[in-house]
Parts: sequence; structure tokens; C-alpha cells
Amino acid sequence: MTSNQIRRRFLDFFKDKNHAVLNSAPLVTSDTKGLTNSTLFNTAGVQPLIPYLLGETHPEGKRLASVQKCLRTTDIEEVSDATHATFFEMLGNWSLGDYFKEEAIKLSFEFLTDKEVGLGLDPERLYVTVFEGDENAPKDDEAFSIWKKYLPASRIYFMSADSNWWSAGDNGPCGPDTEMFYDITKDGLGELSKEAYIKADEEQKVVEIWNDVFMEYEKKDGEIKGKLSEQNVDTGSGLERITMVTQGKDSIFDTDLFSPLIEKIKKEAENYNTEGGRIIADHLKAVSFMLTEGVLPSNTDRGYILRRLLRRAIRWSDKLKIENIKISDLADIVALIYKDTYPEITENLESIKKAIDLEEIKFRKRLKAGLKELEKGTDPFILFTTYGFPVELTKELRAENGQDIDLEDFAKKLKAHQDLSRTGAAEKFKGGLASHDQKSIQYHTATHLLHQALREVLGDHVSQKGSNITTDRLRFDFTHSAKMTDGEKKSVEDLVNQKIKEGLPVKSITLPKAEAEKTAALHFFGDKYGDEVNIYYIGESLEGAFSKEFCGGPHIKNTSELSNFKIKKEESVASGTRRIKATLE
Repeated sequence: MTSNQIRRRFLDFFKDKNHAVLNSAPLVTSDTKGLTNSTLFNTAGVQPLIPYLLGETHPEGKRLASVQKCLRTTDIEEVSDATHATFFEMLGNWSLGDYFKEEAIKLSFEFLTDKEVGLGLDPERLYVTVFEGDENAPKDDEAFSIWKKYLPASRIYFMSADSNWWSAGDNGPCGPDTEMFYDITKDGLGELSKEAYIKADEEQKVVEIWNDVFMEYEKKDGEIKGKLSEQNVDTGSGLERITMVTQGKDSIFDTDLFSPLIEKIKKEAENYNTEGGRIIADHLKAVSFMLTEGVLPSNTDRGYILRRLLRRAIRWSDKLKIENIKISDLADIVALIYKDTYPEITENLESIKKAIDLEEIKFRKRLKAGLKELEKGTDPFILFTTYGFPVELTKELRAENGQDIDLEDFAKKLKAHQDLSRTGAAEKFKGGLASHDQKSIQYHTATHLLHQALREVLGDHVSQKGSNITTDRLRFDFTHSAKMTDGEKKSVEDLVNQKIKEGLPVKSITLPKAEAEKTAALHFFGDKYGDEVNIYYIGESLEGAFSKEFCGGPHIKNTSELSNFKIKKEESVASGTRRIKATLE
């Protein structure tokens, strides 16, 4: 059974069980109520559904299913073993106050083992864990009793909260879970004591393939405060792992989700090894998906994760001596693997490869000098800020020579650097105005027109990284990986001037933050906003506005107050960040 067939069979199975099938949410997250720590990417299928697990009504009903794109780097050091990847897909089904433990376990077992509508896995190779209880919640005897209908008690193990309790963070839904593991050994392990099962798990002789979370508790400020208004179920199964066991492979990298990449790397590598090949394949896949959603290399947030993965892959390509192809050529294979499921990779392939090539060129320019500094023992923070070496890369390179680095010192220096950056961000939110005279206010409104014009000409990946306004000119920094062509600059100028000539009104509205976010008004990722947000929009209505952004003002009343807009200079200021200087003449 191919991975595409497994994905399709899962959705068809739950659709037949009256679950509404949802499309995958974007890999890049938006703010999610109920999560205390903002995450840069969706890390689990449940993440986009947190508000509904807390009680909101989902428009599609109480039974849901999806295949969600996910990305995690918490296990990056484990990538290259049999089961870990940074990018993966999570098969998930949910009950929002509908069925609970009895049906959830029944559905899980049926899909895993039924040969007609499920995967037809051997039930004699299944092992199950359930929650052993602690001060927060009792021992899950109910789940244990239900499982005994399907498996012998000797293959059901009570485990601690470390492995069998799930939480959305310090605030949000949580509860005990039951996890299903599959024996992937050749001859089968048979009956195992709890100690022998734990050892088999550590040795990856059994692999976790399914997880049912029974969400009935709510956590506030890190403590369990009581039960939710409804009992919910969150089920998750990693496609890569479920494909591995269904196809009878020894690792996720042997499945059709990775094998075309591995085969290409093997063919091109003069000095191939398994660890490097798997890391390159995993990282190039993750980078391709990130770039598809507009993430560009940088030293902060999502861009930092992308840069870290890509530069790590580049280093491994050097170790494996892949010299006859560019590393970006591997994106062609990623597009081929997902052409039917995620055609957007094929549609964006040219820009994906271009961004990878640009980052590789920039990295290699710095790599030679950076390696010399590394040999001298230069401070990892200097290697990071001056030579673009992610601290994890410095750690790996030093480890190759039996050396270590002071991560606490690095973290202290990075925090000071970030605090300084936040000061700049605060000025950015104010508009970067040097003064509040009429000319500066005109330029401020012009930056809003420019921002939207850039998005329309270059693409929705464009977002503001900073601005500075004086009475003489505006300076606007934005995300984009390539130098703008003369044609692109003219198109932006023409669009801004068209909106000036149209004499559009500039209006504002104050909304609760949640309502403001639903308007799709642009705002800065990571900036802190109050309970109410001010939106400035350019046009007759908020819905049909040419431009709309979270902004504190001030602005002119009508675009007709602006004179002719002219781009004077366009340049690079950092990897993946461009700068425009423009005037009103």
C-alpha cells in the first residue's frame, strides 16, 4: 500500500464513520487561543483545533478528521534514526463532546487491523500503554478494560504521565492517553514483560504508531484546575511511521515518502553514509515545505529554523561529497513525491530552488572565513551574528574535534541582542516616524501603500521587517529573497501611484483582538497587542480595502494628499531581507 493510498484510506474510513474531513491547516501557524507559548509551526494535528477542544463550536460538527502538515525540531538530533523527522504528516480524528474512550479505541483498532477498510496490520504485533494515574487524575482502568476486548492483558501496560499524559501547554486542554506500538522485528517479539517492552521501545524494536488522547481536564498556569465542559478525543498517527509498518520497512526513510530522495542522494554522493543521507533528505523536504509557505532564511523565528536546517544539509552534502548536482535539485524529488497531495510545491518549485541556491551561495561565502574563525576558537555568538553559523552548527563542528561550547553564555548574549531588537520593533509598530509633522505622516501612509503593492507584485510572502520615516523619505525593509527587477520596481511604483490618483479614503477601526485577526489585516509576527487593536485601512470599506494593517497611526485622510511616489533605491540588508528607499515628489 503506497503512502498516498494510506492517506486516502484513513480519510475515507473516518468519513464513513460520519467525520467531516478537513483540509490541512498551513504549516505556518497563526495565533491559537488556548496555547500559552506561541509556536512558529503546527507541531501536531490537534494544534489548529485547540479553541474547539476548549468549548467553541466547530462549523463542521462534532466529528472531524484531517491529515495535517507538521514540523518539529525538538528531536532534530534524532533525525537519521528509524522513526524521527522534522517535517511529517499527522493523521488525526477528533470527537468534540461526542464519542469517548469506548468508540475511540474501537475505531483505532479497527482502522489499524481491518484488512477491508483499514491497514490490515497484525494484532498480535500490537502493544498498548495506558495511564497509570497520579495526583492529577486516577488510573485509567476504563481504557485498560476496553483494550482487553481486543488484546490480551499481558500486552497492555500502565505507564506514567511522562509518556501517557498530553497537554497543550501551561494553559489549555489536557488528559490521559493510550498509545499503540507495533513490533517491527523480523520474527516477532511475542509476549513481553513491562521491563522487556520498555527496552524494546528504547531499541526501536517496537514503534509508536497511534495515540488516543482523552481530553477531559483543563490546565491553568501549569496546574490542573478541573474538568472541561465536554469530554473530547484527539487521535494522532504519524503518516511516516504508519507507512513504515504497513510497507514492512525498517525505517521511515525506506518508505516511498523518502526513498526517491535517498536513492538520488546515494547516486550523487561520492562518500555516502546513512546518517548524512537521511539528514539531507529530511531537511530538504522540510525546507521545501517552509519555502512554499513564504518562510525565508533569517536569523530569527521561522527563518532561523529554515536556515539551520538548510545549512546543516549543505554541510552534510559536503561531507558526502555531493558535487555534481546542486542541493536545490533535491527539491525536484520532493515535488515529485507530493505532486498529487501538495501540488503547491510543484507550483512554487522555481522560487523554492532559487531561495535555496541564494542561501547556499551566501553560506558558502561565509563558510570559509567562518571555519577559520571556528578553528581559532572564536565566540559562538560572533560566529552566529557575523558569519551566520547557527549555534547548533557550531556545536556540531566543535564536537567533531572533541570540543564543547558554552551554551549558557551564548543564550545570555543572544537575549541582550534580542532585547535590543525588540526596542527597534516597538519603534516599527509606531511607524518608525522621526516626527509627527505632515510630511512624515504622508510618508507613513505611503508605507502602507508600498507594503500592499509589494505583496501584489512579488507575492504574499512579503512582510514588513522594519521602517524608518523622516520628512525627506521613507525606508522600508521587507522579506524577499531576490533583487527586484526594474520591471518589478516599476510595477510597484505604478500601483502605488494608481491608488494615490484614485483618492482613496484612509480610515481606522478599533476591534477586539480576536475580531481584528479575522479581518486578515497585516500585523507583525511576535509583536504584542492589547485586548483591542486599531486597524488602519485604505479604501471605502474594511472588507474591500486595498490595504489594511494593525497600526497605531497617525495617517492622512485621503491618498489624494500624497504626491508622486518614486523608488530611489532597492538593496539587500540581510539574508532574505530587502530595503526600499522612496520619496514623494
